[in-house]
Amino acid sequence: MIPLKIDLEESFRLMSQHRVELMSYAALLKSSNERARLTGPMDEEAIWENHIVDCGALASALPKGARVIDVGTGGGLPGMVWALCRPDVGVTLLDSVGKKCALVEEMRQLLGLGPERVQVVCSRSEEFAKLNREVYDVACARALSDAPVLAELLSPLVSVGGMVWAMKGPKGAEEISGLEGRWKELGLSDPQGVPYDLGDRSRMLILWRKESECPLRYPRRPGMAEKRPWHR
Repeated sequence: MIPLKIDLEESFRLMSQHRVELMSYAALLKSSNERARLTGPMDEEAIWENHIVDCGALASALPKGARVIDVGTGGGLPGMVWALCRPDVGVTLLDSVGKKCALVEEMRQLLGLGPERVQVVCSRSEEFAKLNREVYDVACARALSDAPVLAELLSPLVSVGGMVWAMKGPKGAEEISGLEGRWKELGLSDPQGVPYDLGDRSRMLILWRKESECPLRYPRRPGMAEKRPWHR
């Protein structure tokens, strides 16, 4: 497996190039956060440092022209940041909470992002995967669940040759330890942990390559990935 490299310099260049749009998004996120709990910190500086920069750091790692799905997007993170930094990619923002989806759709429109660049979908990922199986190049989740659960939810959405991404903190490696060789049950390679630093914050991207079709029994019905982990 060819290791993925995170080019922070290029990602920061993209963020600088699209800073006006990203600042507009940060302001909208702050305003929306007052109407529904979308993120933790509410001031724009914290939103910028803790969310925009964190998500933007991976913008350069997306394949050119990729079809991307952000599962459990909440307030649009990381997918909205990627759409703003990378006009060449198409992003689906998926969440199961109707109020959050409505706010993210409102932000999409205010930011002038057409449906060819961003689509907002309100659905459980397990249900969405039934009608949109293996059509994305990258499926990602941030701060949603542990790595094995994410692998079950995301693998059915990704085409063979694509990637599954889990955005984690420095302890992310602990979630994938001891499962070497087991991930092929989901059509995935063994994962690669890619650490990177943002100032004094250590982050890790866990990624799997989609090596074969995911068995049709995955994902199971909503809630089963957490209740009865596939690897136990």
